[in-house]
Amino acid sequence: MNVLHINQSDIGGGAAIAGYRLHQGLLAQGINSRLLVGGVKTSSDRVAAVPSKRRIENQLYRFTGRSGLNYINVLGSFDIAKHSFYQEADIINFHNLHTGYFNYLSIPSLTKNKPAVFTLHDMWSFTGHCAYSYDCDRWKIGCGKCPYPNEYPAIARDNTHLEWKLKNWVYSRSNLTIVTPSDWLTKQAKQSMLNRFPIYHIPYGIDLEAYQPLEPEKCRWLLGIPSGKKVLMFACDTLMDTRKGGNFLLKALQHLPESLKAETLLLTIGHGGEAISEYVGMPTLNLGYVSSDRLKSIAYSAADLFIFPTRADNLPLVLQESMACGTPMVSFKIGGVPDLVRPGITGYLALPEDAQDFSNGIVQLLEDSNQCEQMSKNCRAIALEEYPLNLQAQRYLELYYKVLGK
Repeated sequence: MNVLHINQSDIGGGAAIAGYRLHQGLLAQGINSRLLVGGVKTSSDRVAAVPSKRRIENQLYRFTGRSGLNYINVLGSFDIAKHSFYQEADIINFHNLHTGYFNYLSIPSLTKNKPAVFTLHDMWSFTGHCAYSYDCDRWKIGCGKCPYPNEYPAIARDNTHLEWKLKNWVYSRSNLTIVTPSDWLTKQAKQSMLNRFPIYHIPYGIDLEAYQPLEPEKCRWLLGIPSGKKVLMFACDTLMDTRKGGNFLLKALQHLPESLKAETLLLTIGHGGEAISEYVGMPTLNLGYVSSDRLKSIAYSAADLFIFPTRADNLPLVLQESMACGTPMVSFKIGGVPDLVRPGITGYLALPEDAQDFSNGIVQLLEDSNQCEQMSKNCRAIALEEYPLNLQAQRYLELYYKVLGK
C-alpha cells in the first residue's frame, strides 16, 4: 500500500510531529508511506515540499487577507495531483491544513479519484477560522459574529460565516473519512459539518523505547540539577503562549508556599524561558527548544511532576510523552487532556483556568511521595497498553483497507 500524508511540516509543530510518528509507524509495518509538507525540516527521499506559486499567492493575499478568508490565495495545492507522490498513492491522509501552505478548496479535486483520511489535530476543519473556539459554539450553526477574531489563525475581517459555508461546500463534494485522536474532539466532530462522514477515534501513538522512565538521579546529574531539589517541568513550543497557559503557570507557581518554592526547581523546554524565570520566584533551568527524543526523556525522567496549564488542547503530545516516561501530571480539565491525566491515577485535573486549584494539585502530589510513585507506575502501564506506536499504525492500516475496500 502507498500512503501519502499531507501536513504542515514533517517535524515542525505538534501536529507535524504526530503525523511524522504515524509515518514512522507505518514504515515499520512495511507500508510505503510518504509526506508532502509545507515546511521540510528533515532530509529524506520520502519527504517533499507541497507545490507553491509563492509570487502570485502573495499578490492574491493582499485581497484575500483583507477579506478575512485565510488560505484561499494558495494555488499550489491544485498542483499536488501532478506530483509523483500523489500519483503513486493509493490513499491520502490529510493532517494539519491551516498554516498557510494549503488551500482547502482543493480537497474535492484531490479526493475525486483517491479516497482520503482526514486526521484532525484541532477544531479548524469545522470552524469559520479558529483552531480552538474556547467557549464559543457558533461553529455548530454557521459561525459569524466571531468573538475571537484574533485567535489563531487571526482574521482581519469577520467573514467567518462565509468561510464556514465554503468549508461546508467543500465537504459536500469530497471523499473523506475522519479520524480524531481524543474523545473530546470525536464528540466535537460529531456535532459539526463533518458528521456527514464516518468518524473514527484513533489516539496518537508514541515510541515507547524512545520515551521510557530513566534513572531520575542520573538524569538530574546530567542536567546539572542540584541534589535534593523537587523538580517541576513545563514544556511547549513557546512557553508564554496564552493558549498553553503561560500566564496561569506564573499565577499557579506564585500561589505555592514559600517553603515549597525554596526547595523546588522549574525545568522548562521551549522558547521564552527567560521570561518565566523573572517572575516565578524560584530556581529555573531552561533547556530551550529540544527536538531530541533522548534529551526530552531525560528531562521528563528528572521531573517529579509535569505541569501543563493549557486552556485548549486536543491530545497534547507533551502529556503523552510525560506519561510514557512515568512522570505524573497536573493539568486543567479541558479538551482531550482527561484522556491522559486521569485523577488519582496518572495525575491531578484542576478546574479550567483556576490557578489556585492548579497550585493545590502541585502541592498535593509533591507532598505525597507514595501516591506519586504509584501514579508513575500507572502512567507507564497505561502508555504500554493504550499508546504504542505499532498499535496506532495497525489501527490506521485497518482503516485504510476499509476505506479502499469501500
